[in-house]
Amino acid sequence: MSSLGWIVLALVAYLLLLFVVARMAKGGADNRTFFTAGRQAAWYQVWPAMISAAMSGITFVSVPGSVLQDGFSYMQLVVGFTIGQLLLCFWLTPRFYRLHLTSIYEYFDVRFGVRAHRATGWFFLLSKLAAGALKLCIVCLVLQQLLFEALGVPFWVNGLLTMVVVWGYTLRGGVRSVIQADWLKTTVMLGALVATLVAIAEAMGWSWADAWCEVVNAPQSRMWTFDNPSAGNYFWKMVVAGVVLLVAMTGLDQDLMQRNLACRSLADAQKNILLTALSQPVVIYLFLVLGLFLARYVETMSLAVPAQSDRLFPLVAMEGGLPWWVSVLFVMGFAAGSFSAGGSALTALTTSAIVDLTDEVKRLDEQKVRSLRMKIHTLLAVLMLLLVWLFGLLSEENVLTLIYRVAGYTYGPILGLFLLGEWSRVRLEGRPVWLPMVAAPLLSGAVQWGAEAYFHYTIGFELLLVNALLTMVGLWLMRRPTTA
Repeated sequence: MSSLGWIVLALVAYLLLLFVVARMAKGGADNRTFFTAGRQAAWYQVWPAMISAAMSGITFVSVPGSVLQDGFSYMQLVVGFTIGQLLLCFWLTPRFYRLHLTSIYEYFDVRFGVRAHRATGWFFLLSKLAAGALKLCIVCLVLQQLLFEALGVPFWVNGLLTMVVVWGYTLRGGVRSVIQADWLKTTVMLGALVATLVAIAEAMGWSWADAWCEVVNAPQSRMWTFDNPSAGNYFWKMVVAGVVLLVAMTGLDQDLMQRNLACRSLADAQKNILLTALSQPVVIYLFLVLGLFLARYVETMSLAVPAQSDRLFPLVAMEGGLPWWVSVLFVMGFAAGSFSAGGSALTALTTSAIVDLTDEVKRLDEQKVRSLRMKIHTLLAVLMLLLVWLFGLLSEENVLTLIYRVAGYTYGPILGLFLLGEWSRVRLEGRPVWLPMVAAPLLSGAVQWGAEAYFHYTIGFELLLVNALLTMVGLWLMRRPTTA
């Protein structure tokens, strides 16, 4: 069978499995099931979902590809992620469970009033639409390269077909479908990762001892950078950035927290988070090892190094001369990460749009809420599709870096408002909280440019923290007087 045939076979096999899983999850679904899975998910069901929730098709290709430029320095962020998981476990999650939230942004309604609730809902909508579209864009770009160009199918049709799949499997089951799909995603992605490592080791003639020596002795395997505090990959900057990114992009992200809120109890949610904290560094380290193996393989086989690092894994898997099953597993793993990530983003956006941006869920009966939910779900899918097409024209850099760059601007105001609520008694009822939340990203962009231009200091992932601090200052200045 030709490589094109293997790609089509792998995609069809995965999509059949995905819709079987979604069909099983859909049974008996209602609005409560869509939003929170009825709060009946056990920790051992959610834990594998959370492992893969941190992964996507972007993780699958961008983390290995990042080794070409940055070596293993990404593990410095992972140290921060692990610390952030502990904060999520013992600080944020108990707070959200005590308030019995459907959307985590209802916290801001309780703490600051409806204007703050609406503002955070809109910021999440913009953030997740952008991030979800970027994740789907990378799957479309890779599938365009591997499959659709050979078939003469234009990119816009590719994007439309991808979005139809994401819309279709999440339309009714919601969070329950997402959790079940994440089980499938974890199995397929980790299976593809391990199988590709084995295939490359065998092709290079390495024993397991040889492979380990390659990893230990490679210059790219250096993780820690302490020598230049001005550099973007300086250890303490990346650790702090990892903590802040985890708290903002997981703890204050409806997409990822929706899985934790689906657990039967706070104790179950905390078990899930702690197991995720232990598992995530191992999984990401294996992806970095894969990136090193891919780089060594390309060098040995005299293959052309792709201009974009995201293309490294697809190049070796599909055109590098490895066994046919590597191609099949790559396509299945890549599709699993991308479709599942897009589906969970769309589900979270639908939940937030209904709970955070309207009052309809409180006034309408079950059937009318269901009708409204399906209309909003479809509208958001159309908006995400338009962004996929746009990013397909504009995206030139490593997409994982681009997502963190966007998050630095869009999640910063949400993080700043949350920290102000936790660390002060400030009241903001009736205040235009959106004003400093919009101004802070603009100011933080100016600060980032000025630091580089005048002080030769690179503000990297810690831009999110700068943004949050500027938001807090702006909100503090417009606070209402407190009463004793």
